[in-house]
Amino acid sequence: MSAPRPQSRLVRQKVPVVLVSGVGESSMLSATVSLQFGLPDTVVVRHSIDPERHLLTRIVSDMTGVIEHEEIGLAHACVACAIREDIVPTLERLAAQDRWSSVVACLPVAAEAIQVCRVLAWAPRMAPHITIAAVVAALDGTTVAEDLLGPDLLDERDLATSEDDRRGVAEVASAILEYADVVCVTEPPEPEEQSLIATLARPRTPVVTDPSLLDATGLVAGVHRHHAVEAWVAEVRRDPLPPLPEGGAWRLDLRSERPIHPVRFQDELAILGGGPRRSRGCFWVPTRPDDICVWDGAGGQASVGSTTKWGRTERLTRIVVMGIGEEAAEIPRAFERSLLTDNEIAQRGQIWEESWDGLEAWLGPIGRAA
Repeated sequence: MSAPRPQSRLVRQKVPVVLVSGVGESSMLSATVSLQFGLPDTVVVRHSIDPERHLLTRIVSDMTGVIEHEEIGLAHACVACAIREDIVPTLERLAAQDRWSSVVACLPVAAEAIQVCRVLAWAPRMAPHITIAAVVAALDGTTVAEDLLGPDLLDERDLATSEDDRRGVAEVASAILEYADVVCVTEPPEPEEQSLIATLARPRTPVVTDPSLLDATGLVAGVHRHHAVEAWVAEVRRDPLPPLPEGGAWRLDLRSERPIHPVRFQDELAILGGGPRRSRGCFWVPTRPDDICVWDGAGGQASVGSTTKWGRTERLTRIVVMGIGEEAAEIPRAFERSLLTDNEIAQRGQIWEESWDGLEAWLGPIGRAA
């Protein structure tokens, strides 16, 4: 008797999803419409958040017209709730219908694609029928400097995604740009602004200065490399930075193995985090030697917090500052003044036993494992 033949199992290919994010509805819609016309067999999902009414609006359409237009009540009107409760489930539901060959998702204004990508990376079973093919950052070519380096808050532009959303426009726009696989600008910006975009973006990220020129077919083929993008936006980066693009943008790589003095650090905050600049990185303090402290600044505002632990990796203090126009020569000096001095290290070492350090407002109380 012959052995039974092994049965072949048909593996269904995942549906590619292109995410569009930004801080301006007009620029995001321009990119979305361009992608839709470039992909006749695609379905477009557009979400918007009304924080005052605690409502999430979802519009689904294809080349035949609007398929769905619904308002969903959210217990807490915020991006995280929207992603968890409707955005990811909707993408999965549409892909599972096997009706369209791709999905274009226009996220809520000021929502970051990184949140969707991380949800899918951490819990792939939530959406087994989709894969992130590309992340598009949509920018307004007439307001590049204001959006990436300006002092406006989201709520000052009526862009807040929740009632307590106090993020800066520059903080969000810069983060969206840094995570993108392609940058789409509504029109060519000034040369300095073009240089700034290239400096913030991951190396070799295409910049399209006309939404109609987006390569929709190339994007759905799959250009998103999750691990590579995550490495570029990571708080702790040890590799050398890529060459600085031409055109006028400047960059400072402030780096030391030493910890930052917790009190002098606060004295220098205005210089380190002020002005029309983008800055991000990590640092450590002698009073909390196990904590990876995170620095995230843009448009004159800076966020300080803590993330994971150093573990067995070497501690590092590294903040990268970028901008256009005249370089702030005082920044490197302020950084040096913030670090522990030779005398402090000789007298107390680099790890201090303290119950209070003045950073509690940002990092919480000092805690040590027994």
